[in-house]
Amino acid sequence: MNAPVSPEPAHIGSALVELDRRVAGCRACPRLVDWREEVARTKRAAFADWTYWGRPVPGFGPSDARLLIVGLAPAAHGGNRTGRMFTGDRSGDVLYQALYDVGLASQPTSVSAGDGLELYGVRVTAPVHCAPPANKPTPGERDACRPWLVRELRLLRPTLRSVVVLGGFGWQAALPAFAEAGWSVPRPRPAFGHGVRVSLDDPGGGDGVDVFGCFHVSQRNTFTGRLTPAMLRDVLRTASEAGGAVRR
Repeated sequence: MNAPVSPEPAHIGSALVELDRRVAGCRACPRLVDWREEVARTKRAAFADWTYWGRPVPGFGPSDARLLIVGLAPAAHGGNRTGRMFTGDRSGDVLYQALYDVGLASQPTSVSAGDGLELYGVRVTAPVHCAPPANKPTPGERDACRPWLVRELRLLRPTLRSVVVLGGFGWQAALPAFAEAGWSVPRPRPAFGHGVRVSLDDPGGGDGVDVFGCFHVSQRNTFTGRLTPAMLRDVLRTASEAGGAVRR
């Protein structure tokens, strides 16, 4: 299998901007469209003065990222409200604090799309771009959204060297996307686990990518101690070192 031809570096940024624009306009999954728009209309009392984004949430971060973080889907009153991945909810509070602690983010908080947050060599995305009811996309919705992740991976391919996948759902969704984007995924597919590391080769002779499993930064995991800040920092630090991301 030949690796797909990567776009020239000068064009990757504009291609990602166009991809993000197209993602934000997607209406492929009726259940998700209905839910995200209903949430945006009814709102949560604490955010009554917000104008909710209410659309698919594109990825966030630089076009030359060496590290990619793959979550699950936007939160109904987080990314679906703010329009930015992991922004405005408790999961994002944990993730961006950890990224800041290891030198991969400019600030420890992420409250709105215009708050000045910058990521250093890191991009954040998800296999499902719409907020799903009960945080549970269906397998069909996951599969319908996969082409967006595949395209994003192909655009990031020239610089991407490591990936942190948050949770089992993201793991199951991401590995087929990596295969479709041109990397070689072992068979049987590696099982998800916190701290698992899988190296994916490029059959075309290009650079491979290291994929790391990490428990999701959900409140259920962080409140119970299944995922501690130290555990998250360790995975992010290891993945950034493996990928050569420049920490500040």
